[in-house]
Amino acid sequence: MAKLGHEWILRLGDDALVLAQRLSEWCSHGPALEEDIALSNIALDLLGQARALLTLAGEREGQGRDEDALAYFRTDREFSNALLVEVPNGHFGDTIVRQMLFDQFALLRYEALAGQSAEPEVAAIAAKAVKEVRYHAAHSAQWVVRLGDGTDESHNKVQESLNVLWPYTQELFEDDAVSQACAAAGVLPLNASYHARWKEQVLAILEEATLNCPETSALLTGGREGKHTEHLSYLLAEMQVLQRTYPGAKW
Repeated sequence: MAKLGHEWILRLGDDALVLAQRLSEWCSHGPALEEDIALSNIALDLLGQARALLTLAGEREGQGRDEDALAYFRTDREFSNALLVEVPNGHFGDTIVRQMLFDQFALLRYEALAGQSAEPEVAAIAAKAVKEVRYHAAHSAQWVVRLGDGTDESHNKVQESLNVLWPYTQELFEDDAVSQACAAAGVLPLNASYHARWKEQVLAILEEATLNCPETSALLTGGREGKHTEHLSYLLAEMQVLQRTYPGAKW
């Protein structure tokens, strides 16, 4: 079977890379030392996933771009991450709700890649990622419950976080020519096929957290096509400044 192109692998890598950069912003700023370390470790897990995926994407592309070139020398219009992962951290509750919503999706996607994919190279990366993301998902779900079922203040704050972030989640389940090609090749199920299970798992977490699922028809999308919020431009400016100032710099 002919291998698919690199675009779909870039999507996986970009999701992980951008979220890793976001979480790394918490380093030394966490609400408690233990949580500071936890968020930093999750960021490192995501960075490891991004490195493996971007390396493979570069090999598939065949243009001589390695993981560093793909991370540091693409513009925001060339990134294909979901909008959800580029949303600013906000307060701790914002970050935790964003993480929970994405973790539940990422775990389903990596499980499918590890167990069903016709792409052995990506399946191997996914098998390792599944072990990491299971911890991420348990961690974020535990915190959502703790904050939602906590004080009136913490409950109200994470409910507002959920209300703001919920419209970004629908993009995760959109299907276009790239995802349809993956499904046809037996690489990944259609994104829409995850939605029912994802929502079931998220609703169970929200119920335990005494939070209400937002009722909205709003749909914030475009990230897969390179149409991002202004927040990604600022994130990339900070992440890419050293390599763009001193191309090829080595420690």
